[in-house]
Amino acid sequence: MTSTVPRWAAVIINYNAGALLSACVASVLVDDSAGAGEVVVVDNASVDSSIADVRAQFPDVRIIETGANLGYATAANRGIAATTAPIVAVLNPDLVVAPGTAAGMLAAFPPRPELAAAGPKILDPDGDVYPSARRHPGLATAIGHASLARLAPNNRWTRRYRNADADPDKARDVDWISGAALWLRRDALNAVGGWDERYFMYVEDVDLCWRLRKAGYSIGYEPSGCVTHVQGATTSRRPYRMIVEHHRSWYRFTSRRWTGARRLLLPLIGAFLAIRAGIACGLRAISQPRRGRTPVLDHSK
Repeated sequence: MTSTVPRWAAVIINYNAGALLSACVASVLVDDSAGAGEVVVVDNASVDSSIADVRAQFPDVRIIETGANLGYATAANRGIAATTAPIVAVLNPDLVVAPGTAAGMLAAFPPRPELAAAGPKILDPDGDVYPSARRHPGLATAIGHASLARLAPNNRWTRRYRNADADPDKARDVDWISGAALWLRRDALNAVGGWDERYFMYVEDVDLCWRLRKAGYSIGYEPSGCVTHVQGATTSRRPYRMIVEHHRSWYRFTSRRWTGARRLLLPLIGAFLAIRAGIACGLRAISQPRRGRTPVLDHSK
């Protein structure tokens, strides 16, 4: 008997993405390069028309309404649990999947049983490559990047952290991949307990890839897949909370990762991140766009 289990699934996490959600769903459905996949939209209590629009345009797409804004990791786990495919793509709602991406991403897994997660090439709306495949930074790199990325984005610590000198057209193993578009092997995900729901927003992708690598799996960058991402389209509505969540999540991850004597430095790291968050909020207030314009945050981590 031929199995009816699809080869792959797409879980799209939505929160007030507006018309971008429908465009994302349409691009996933159009890409039948790996056969039809399961498509699930998980909605974190949006108050715009995004879910109504998807229901009207794509009545066969399954929608899971969480009833509250539970955060990215929790929504991802709920969506994955509602699917059956062995490979699951978790996607932001503000991206468009290029034709052929599904086939390119799925092809990366069979020859490499240790590959737990893979991310495609991510382009910004201007066509520039977003540095989505990165390293886990050491202390010096982390401080250098955190201190200078806004003032001098081409500094050596930021370039090292973002793997800026790597060929964006060459597949390679990396430390972690952006959760904006992440293809996951279900068995490996189950082995580490899924996404950590203690993260509300940001760094849940870093944490997941870190735990997968600790468990003996590999993380890959696969440029044969490609998505275009509108950075921060859903987080820009609450920019100050997102800045705070960003820094809080980095502290949580650091406190999990550091062991032994290094933990003595955690109060200093907490103070540094709190100061950086305050400065970021201040800069955000100074650069606030004119009333009536929709701000877009930089999701660079």
